[in-house]
Amino acid sequence: MEFNDLAAFVSVARAGGFRDAARISGVSASSLSIAVRRLESKLGLRLLNRTTRSVAPTEAGLRLLERITPLFSEMESALDVLNAFRDKPAGTLKLNVPSSAAWTVLPAIIPPFLEAYPDIRVEVVVEDGFVDVLAIGCDAGIRYEERLEQDMVAIPIGPRVQRFATAATPGYLDRHGRPEHPRELLSHICLRGQFASGAMPPWTFERDGEELRLDPPIRLLIRPAGAFDLALSTALAGVGVIHIFEGKLRPYLDSGELEPILEPWWQCFSGPSLYYPGRRHLPAPLRAFVDFLKGKGESG
Repeated sequence: MEFNDLAAFVSVARAGGFRDAARISGVSASSLSIAVRRLESKLGLRLLNRTTRSVAPTEAGLRLLERITPLFSEMESALDVLNAFRDKPAGTLKLNVPSSAAWTVLPAIIPPFLEAYPDIRVEVVVEDGFVDVLAIGCDAGIRYEERLEQDMVAIPIGPRVQRFATAATPGYLDRHGRPEHPRELLSHICLRGQFASGAMPPWTFERDGEELRLDPPIRLLIRPAGAFDLALSTALAGVGVIHIFEGKLRPYLDSGELEPILEPWWQCFSGPSLYYPGRRHLPAPLRAFVDFLKGKGESG
């Protein structure tokens, strides 16, 4: 039995599809498909049910996955022990992060980490839906206040307090007026995002204990919501009002290209956390990343 064929099956089963498995593993989807078919042929059993929309293990595939997943984990741990003989840890660190963290948190962390650990390769999978980071082959994830499994450890990463900011160009506000209350946004041109799941987050404002959730009219809808560069470009062109993370807008607010709207109403929320399995042995790249965060004060 070819080990690579087993590894291909595990990768596809964890990712829930050949395309996602290829993206995560760096192996082409066609190669993974050939490997899985070869394994099924040798076993005389179908391990994956394939449709045009999804790939899921059969009952036999689930049984095999349950038995060999711990073996793969043990092998990875055994190989990782060799890092103790290196001057610096080496290997690959795979992170699953939401788009907001990818452009507000990681830019200040990843460059100095790569400089400090030249033998570590970092892979960042940007995904706004909540997923099982281990099931898709990642070492750790970054999320905002989601409920975590009992065996997961979470440490703060990045700014401890963040805000949603609302803004438009001075020219747009000269033409359409400057809102003094969030409800006035209902008569403005609004640029919004929708998650791949179909959920469309409301615009939330808060002041003196009063919270308002608005569903303003849409002139431009971006899906998925994380692909907000287009909305930002449209706002900078003076077309409408944008409402996203303050960190994304801050350079344009400071330069005067965008003007803040309803700043006393901007809602604050807790910053994100890095979460990972609470097992005793951490892969060397992940352990180095956690130590780096603590040493740089990112967890404070």
